[in-house]
Amino acid sequence: MAFATISRSASEWTAFSSDPTSKTIVLAVTGASGSIFAIEMLRALEVDPRVDRVHLVVSPSALRVLAEETGVSARNSLVDKLLGAPSEKISLLAHEDIGAPIASGSYRVDAMVILPCSMGTLAGIAHGMAGNLIERAADVCLKERRRLVLCIRETPLNLIQIRNMAAATDAGATIFPVIPTFYNHPQSVDEIARNYVHRVLQHIGLPQPDAYVWGAHGTPEDLG
Repeated sequence: MAFATISRSASEWTAFSSDPTSKTIVLAVTGASGSIFAIEMLRALEVDPRVDRVHLVVSPSALRVLAEETGVSARNSLVDKLLGAPSEKISLLAHEDIGAPIASGSYRVDAMVILPCSMGTLAGIAHGMAGNLIERAADVCLKERRRLVLCIRETPLNLIQIRNMAAATDAGATIFPVIPTFYNHPQSVDEIARNYVHRVLQHIGLPQPDAYVWGAHGTPEDLG
């Protein structure tokens, strides 16, 4: 799978940079299907000048799914492989490293997104297990009242999973199911993934200049 490089001029970001503070974002990838969404998110964060640092955590199960869905394998140079080039702002943290900076509330993080979020990870977060870096970092976001977005990817849902979603929501997380939109008339799987990622980024305060906005591209009659 080939990934094109995103290039945007500085003027495109002007209207979207009301907050001059550089953001630190945690992106976690777990072992649910949907690797293309995680890659699209990583690429968007890489080129966003409002984001100063991205901490990437990839679970062992996610590495297997990445290999099966995209052909990208091995942890070594994973960021380079996903982006097609090295990155100075993205740091890859070990899934088992509960001593990483993001495991402490004293380390400032503006938002954490788990994309995709497996049902096992959801359960660990909903019940405060903190058994690995992803669960621990999510637990920190909840206790510090920081944005935590769980992009769940499962169907159908059983009652245990529904209750876990309710528990995580009660604790302060946002459940953001990986559901595609079609009102924007996507022409490819990449466009479907990109529009979803734009919705998530808008939710955490990082609206994208090329995001599809309902009503800004014609009336419902025009789109019918």
